[in-house]
Formats: sequence, structure tokens, C-alpha cells
Amino acid sequence: MRRSRKVKILATLGPASSSREMIRKLFEAGADVFRINMSHASHDVMQELVRRIRAVEKSVGRPIGILGDLQGPKLRVGTFANGKETLKPGQKFSLDDNPEPGNSKRVNLPHPEILKSVNVGHRLLINDGQLQLRVLKTDGHSIDCTVVSGTKISDKKGVSLPDTDLPVGALTEKDRRDLEAILEAKVDWIALSFIQRPEDLAEVRKIARGRAGLLSKIEKPQAVARLAEIIELSDALMVARGDLGVEMPIEAVPGIQKQIIRAARRAGKPVVVATQMLESMITSPVPTRAEVSDVATAVFEGADAVMLSAESAAGEYPVEAVSMMNAIAEKVEKDPTYAPIINAQRQEPEATGADAISLAARQIGETLKLSAIVTYTASGTTGLRAARERPQLPVITLSPVLETARRLSLVWGLHCVVTEDAKDLDDMADRACRIAYREEFAKPGDRVIITAGVPLRTPGATNMLRIAYIGSDGLGAL
Repeated sequence: MRRSRKVKILATLGPASSSREMIRKLFEAGADVFRINMSHASHDVMQELVRRIRAVEKSVGRPIGILGDLQGPKLRVGTFANGKETLKPGQKFSLDDNPEPGNSKRVNLPHPEILKSVNVGHRLLINDGQLQLRVLKTDGHSIDCTVVSGTKISDKKGVSLPDTDLPVGALTEKDRRDLEAILEAKVDWIALSFIQRPEDLAEVRKIARGRAGLLSKIEKPQAVARLAEIIELSDALMVARGDLGVEMPIEAVPGIQKQIIRAARRAGKPVVVATQMLESMITSPVPTRAEVSDVATAVFEGADAVMLSAESAAGEYPVEAVSMMNAIAEKVEKDPTYAPIINAQRQEPEATGADAISLAARQIGETLKLSAIVTYTASGTTGLRAARERPQLPVITLSPVLETARRLSLVWGLHCVVTEDAKDLDDMADRACRIAYREEFAKPGDRVIITAGVPLRTPGATNMLRIAYIGSDGLGAL
């Protein structure tokens, strides 16, 4: 099964989409990668979902990626004697280390790291920013604030600190347990939430030891400020617009989205755009026009993937949501303005032989109007380089490593096929032509361009180009 688009679709699984039958329907509707949100999934649920996805993968004969999304640190206020309180803008309100139930004057904040880190003038956003407080005074045990906007606060509401750099890592004890469980289940990607600094990635990378790709969710202003360093240590990125829009001015999010996408594309790292893309389809069979435009914008910008959250996890129309996202992407990529926009944003190649080969493959393929670019890759780096060029031609990525093919299913434009490694250069050409023919990218008489590393089976050593004809038998012909 080949897609008629190059951007990938990432669908979150949940109560509305956890059965094997529904997972298959979502795949057939267009989902390429499935997300398991560890904020809601137990280890048993996660393991069962992985088994069901792998069963669907086996039945459809296509590699399917799985992303395990770690919850990250959840900062919340304590409880109130009455369960909730109504405040007034301009009034004083305190957060402290007193565990007693709160009232209209104060509430417990069971996070000493916040009490010790905030400074006068910093903002505290409660319940996704619906209540905004500003710090007037702090002594390490209590934070005295004024209410800037909003009126309601209740038990266990979340706290965001857009101005404060907290001295805590992105991994909680729950995250460490979840991380070990999802690695044991052989999940392909790990999403790390609420990172603030590049150091937050070090512990996860040490634990993962290359067993899964590391995707950094950019959702805090501190991460935006150190974006270049975080990209360097990440395998992929996500524009997590929900929390980003709480912690930063919401009108700044579209510009930050463009900044992150372009930075990731320069680095050749996959980038996902997420949150509220088709939000109305949680309860409606059709999206709003603004939502359609939002998805289209991400596709025009050259994002590797677009993601559905509650739409596919808990909505009433999960299959319709994936189908709609698929239809939008297909339409955008056929639009006459799409190719010029993608070409205008294309980045200069890195000064390496492998990047120069990938650039040459795209230029030759487009100049000669070849049927496809075929890349051989064991580690995935050759496929990433081919995708970084954003070629107009289809890119078929052949790998003897199933885990590599699964991981690359997140990457723009790559049609991944698991195949035995080539025995020699002639076998490499024959295998490439045969698979291009079988997967319906080329017909007898067409030509494909092949990139690989010689000697074969040398990771990261892309140094060869070869043009091959598809013979009448579907094999390569000189």
C-alpha cells in the first residue's frame, strides 16, 4: 500500500481507537505512525496496544511506527476546603508550602522547586492560563501574587511558569518507569515532554542507548530560546502548540511554528506539528474551514508529519478525522503553489560527501524525470538525507533492518520497504528496480536513481549514485 502524499500522519490511540479493527481502519484511512500517550495509558494497556499495532503491521505488510509520549513533570496546586474558589482581578493570593486546604486567600503548592525558583515579576498560569498571577514577593516558602486575569481556581489545577527556569529535569519517576516499559515493548520513538534545556535529553538518551529515536516536544519558552542546542541532541522535534500557546503569547505560536519547522529542516531532523489541528472533529464529522487551513499550512511549510490527538483518541469520528487529514494533505501537495513553496524553503546541503550525493540524486532525478529515488540504508541516515532535499520524486527507502524502516515511517516522503541486504552492486540495482516495479512506482522502460554506500553495509557512508532501467521482467537493466 503506497500513500498518495509525502507528509505523514500521526494518530493518537485511546478509548475510541484501541481495538485491532479500529487501528487497522485508521491505518487504511492514512495513519502512518501511532502515538501512545503515557499520561493516560498503563503499562499493560501500552503493551497491548503495541501488540495490536504489530499485528496490523504484519497483516498489511507495511512498517508502522509507534511513538511513546512520556507525561513529563505535571505541576499542580493543592486542594481547597470548598473544592474551588472565585478570585477577583487585582486581589492578593498566595501559594505556599502549608499542606492545609486552601481558601480565597491561599493554596498549597506542593513543589518546593517552584517556591525556591520564582522571582518577583514572574507569571504563574493556572489551568492552561485561564487564571494568571504575577509574583509580588517570595521567600522560598510562600509566593505572594496579584491576580492579573481570570477568576476561578479549583483542586489540582495545573501550573505553568513561562518566566521561570526550574532546576529539575524533564524526567519524573513515573517517566523513568514508563520509559523502561516502552523500550522493552520496542516502541520506535520516545517523545519527551516539557524540556527546558539540552541537558534534559541526556538522561533519556543514556537510558535508551539507541533503542528508540528521541523526539523533543517544544512547548516551553526556555526550549525555544535554546532551540539550536536541543535540535542537535534530538532525533526529531514536535511543535507542541497546546502548552506552547499557554506559556507564550498565543499570537506568537504561528511564527514559532515556522521557526521550528525551518530549523529542523535545516538540520535534517523530522518535525511534527501537533495539537488542535482538527479539534472540532472530536464531536463533528467535518472540520472548520480554519482547521483545514491550519493543516494545509503545516503541509505547505514542509513539516514531516501532522498529528491528531483527542480527535483520534477519544473523538466520535476517529476514522473520519484521519481521512480528512489525508485528503487535505493530498490536495495541498497537488496544488500548483506547493512545489514552488517547498523548493523556495529548500536548505543548502551540509559539506559532506553523503549530503552532496543526496543533492545530486534529487537534481539528476528531477532533471531526467526519473520515476523514483531508491535509497539503501541500515541506520536510516541515507533516508533522512534524501528527505531533507524534499525531492519532487518519490523516495523508496530499502532497509534490511525492520526497526529502521519503522522509525523512518515518520519522515517526509519516505516509502519504507524491508528487504534483505544486497549481495553486490548488480543485486542492489536489480533489487531496487524490482521493488520500485512491485510497489507501483515504476513500470518497464522507466528509470530510477539509486543511492547507497560502498562498500555495502557501511553505516552512514553514502557515496554512490547509479541510474538503472526497469527491464521487462521488472529487474534492472543496463
